Amino acid sequence: MKKSNGAALIPIYVFLVLYLGLGILFEYVLKIPMGFYNIPIVVAFMVAIFVACLQNRKVSFDEKLQIMANGLTDKNIITMLLIFLTAGIFVGVVGRSSAESVAYFMLSIIPARFSVAVLFVVACFVSTAMGTSVGTITLLTPIGVAVADASGFNLPLCVASIMGGAMFGDNLSFISDTTIAACNGQGCAMKDKFRANFWIAFPAAIVTLIVILVKSFNTEIGGVVHHDYNMIQIIPYVLVLIGGIVGFNVFVVLIVGIVSGSIIMLATGQTAAVDLLTNMGSGAAGMFETSMVAVLVAAMCSLIREYGGFEALLSAIKKVFKGDKGGQLGIGLLVGAMDIATANNTVAIVMANPIAKEMAEDYGISPKRSASLLDTFSCIFQGIIPYGAQMLVAISAVSELGHEISAFQIIPNLFYPILLLVSSLVWMLIRSNDKPHMAKRR
Repeated sequence: MKKSNGAALIPIYVFLVLYLGLGILFEYVLKIPMGFYNIPIVVAFMVAIFVACLQNRKVSFDEKLQIMANGLTDKNIITMLLIFLTAGIFVGVVGRSSAESVAYFMLSIIPARFSVAVLFVVACFVSTAMGTSVGTITLLTPIGVAVADASGFNLPLCVASIMGGAMFGDNLSFISDTTIAACNGQGCAMKDKFRANFWIAFPAAIVTLIVILVKSFNTEIGGVVHHDYNMIQIIPYVLVLIGGIVGFNVFVVLIVGIVSGSIIMLATGQTAAVDLLTNMGSGAAGMFETSMVAVLVAAMCSLIREYGGFEALLSAIKKVFKGDKGGQLGIGLLVGAMDIATANNTVAIVMANPIAKEMAEDYGISPKRSASLLDTFSCIFQGIIPYGAQMLVAISAVSELGHEISAFQIIPNLFYPILLLVSSLVWMLIRSNDKPHMAKRR
């Protein structure tokens, strides 16, 4: 057991101060749109790694390079990177126009009174199938604006319903980068994490739907929204969704989605063969930053662990959180704090993974439970913070259509993230942990 050393955590503090500080400066002082996302996160992590390399002069630079290299040899890191890239190729192949088709199809067959409920349900399905909350919000927010304009529903309610549904799928999707990061970081099967998550997320979604319906019945309704749609493009998403739930290997599921998507896109004339290959490359390229962050975090955490930083952090956590329920809450708050600091739930999970894994072992928490906690709590915080990508994209999409809306108009209508937090805490209290072995004694 390594000696506890709180100073070993300095690289994490350097990253958080650098990234959060510049983000606040860009977003709120300089008023740069999407300010947090103009900061090169890879550069911020590089600075943190350089700081880690300057620490502990008893270890030579060559030895530090070897320590970092050892951190990258973990099977879960390689698996995570390959899944990231394959999922990117899938999204590049199938595109995102099918999401609009699902929304307009449901709006065409369901009474206008239930339009906002439809937006929430469609957002849940689309984000689960696509694996991206930001992509879902980008696609569906213009439809939400159209619903508000035509029907008389409150615009913040429409936008918040889409955002809530988007976070539902981000939390559960088999091809979401948060799911990939949490499962591979904690060493559990995606189907097991899905099952653990489902019974937390589903009740929250049902109660959210009820709240939306209650508000809907208190609203005067005007017209309806009509638009063309093409349902055949949804087939690849459905295949991926079914394959993931059944429990097929994630690579097999994604390859089936890529092949079926390629056939449909070519057969329906949606794209040419050359453009399809280009889209594949673009999809994979879209995952490069996330993949690089996973590599850099693994390298940095290897040094921090070697220096005794994790021992110091775990020691501090164990003084506050007692028992396996306390450990679960500690993991949730850990990733939540990382998400508040980085405004990126995937990065928050990647950063929290190695610490959470050691916490899970110490507290006797099963891998599927720790993965579920990481994904769920990161989505809770990411779905609420006013400077997260989801919120900023939604506000931007509304503004482009000639409407004005602020984060603080949307937040009171974000029922799903709040109810997901309540559901998580209740489940934490009433559900006993199912790990077959006892927690390590220190």
